[in-house]
Amino acid sequence: MEMTTQDELTIDYIREELKNIDYGSIVITIHDGRITQIDKNEKKRFPIEKKSVKKK
Repeated sequence: MEMTTQDELTIDYIREELKNIDYGSIVITIHDGRITQIDKNEKKRFPIEKKSVKKK
């Protein structure tokens, strides 16, 4: 099966998204054997700073 230019662009797009995501998911929707949609759900995580509690 030969890849078209559009297929190559789609695969390149997916590769870039995979490189640039730290946490989350990428969902690829396929209809009739073709990629029709790509959804990216990215999560950003921030460190939690614990406050110190002073005892009396």
